[in-house]
Amino acid sequence: MKKMKNIWKESIRWSIFIAVITLVLAAIFSIISTAFLSGVSWAVGMVVVFVIVLIGVSFDMVGVAATAASEKPFHAMAAKKITGSFQAMLITRNADKVANFCADVIGDIAGVVSGTAASAVVLQLTFSAGSSDGSTLQFVLNVIFTAVVASLTVGGKALGKALAMNHSTTIIFQVGRFLYILEKKLKITFFKKKQNKKSNKV
Repeated sequence: MKKMKNIWKESIRWSIFIAVITLVLAAIFSIISTAFLSGVSWAVGMVVVFVIVLIGVSFDMVGVAATAASEKPFHAMAAKKITGSFQAMLITRNADKVANFCADVIGDIAGVVSGTAASAVVLQLTFSAGSSDGSTLQFVLNVIFTAVVASLTVGGKALGKALAMNHSTTIIFQVGRFLYILEKKLKITFFKKKQNKKSNKV
């Protein structure tokens, strides 16, 4: 009973934390994308949109890889003191939270922001075209560009999931190395050192 109560408390704390983080990150993403799109050509705007899509796809891939990876390879690497292996081990140990943050938070935010940015690019492209029937052109371009962004997002995530399932250890190890560098340079601790072990896959 007490264990279940602690689990519920932990879940509620994590839900509140992730909601606040989502609010903050969504605002930051929107501000940055708006700043980049302000005063730039539609071509540059398209590049910005595709970069946002790539960010969403990449984080989604990391989230899937975290749930697919096993701790065992990283235990062996950590025993050899390979840089980033300990961080990779902690990622797999916290796979549910990593997947939630990467796939749900960053992935969904990137999807929303890319859609908003795509609309801004269409508006810029309509103005630059100087068409006499701007509303019709804007409608057509909006449909085309939105469809392209959606197809790239879905197709990219499908490819990312396939890569994550087949190369989960490699992906998580590289993420672990990146987190190791950030911890050393910025003195930031991403995970608590004492965590319950994730059940290893056979």
